[in-house]
Amino acid sequence: MTDLAARVARLPFWQAPVEIAPLEGGLTNVSFVVTCRDERFVARCGEDIPVHHVFRDRERAASRAAYEAGLSPELLHVEGDITVLRFIAGRTFAEEDLRADVERLAALLGECHARVGRHVRGPANIFWVFHVIRDYVSRIDADRAYLALADRLEQLQVPMPIVFGHHDLLPGNVMDDGNRLWLIDWEYGGFGTAMFDLANLASNGGYGPAEDEALLHAYFKGSVDDGLRRAFAAMKAASALREALWAMVSDVHLRTPGVDYKAHAAIYLARFETLMAMPALRSPS
Repeated sequence: MTDLAARVARLPFWQAPVEIAPLEGGLTNVSFVVTCRDERFVARCGEDIPVHHVFRDRERAASRAAYEAGLSPELLHVEGDITVLRFIAGRTFAEEDLRADVERLAALLGECHARVGRHVRGPANIFWVFHVIRDYVSRIDADRAYLALADRLEQLQVPMPIVFGHHDLLPGNVMDDGNRLWLIDWEYGGFGTAMFDLANLASNGGYGPAEDEALLHAYFKGSVDDGLRRAFAAMKAASALREALWAMVSDVHLRTPGVDYKAHAAIYLARFETLMAMPALRSPS
């Protein structure tokens, strides 16, 4: 048993001996499935990550709010850098699932944006992807051409209401228990506009034009104009660039077993370049 697993096993939360197994798939955290008296839990282990604007007190506040809104498992215990949540028996999404479940995911995001913010207590994050991009570029001295591109994409945004979003819609953060969908892992939960969650979902799901249009129509109830489409296309490109830069920063500052940050960055840089070549985002001649 690793030292971290042993720490999890010693938590006073448990009322009986436990069995512990690694939970694979995290890009920054180490998690375990813990079985105690025939009930299963997830022990999520991770300290603050200031380079990624991740602070566990705010993540836990968002997780509690999402549970109260009915979208996420219950947070049961916190001790230091370990958080214990109820285990959800379900299937974790893969990328193709994000493309196959567009309408259900649009409804899930609608519920998130309408309900989670009402339950948040204490200090809360704000998430604006263009600030994140600028900070990442500065932090690792990345290609400064990304700053001008971020400015151009930001200028294409349209005014929208402020909502509480998830902001990390990788496939592994969506689960299906056979009856409903769940959102998990609220590291980047915060106030922003709905546009990033929509674009982040589309970027991480490898959506094409048909899926993009279906998502926008499902979320906005068919009220979609060209300005909204351009803003979405710009935010989708910004989401891909942010994910690539996130991986570049992680490669410098983090060490997570089994995670190839360089490969992750390459995947999302390729997506970013493809998205920037789309007609809606081509530079004027």
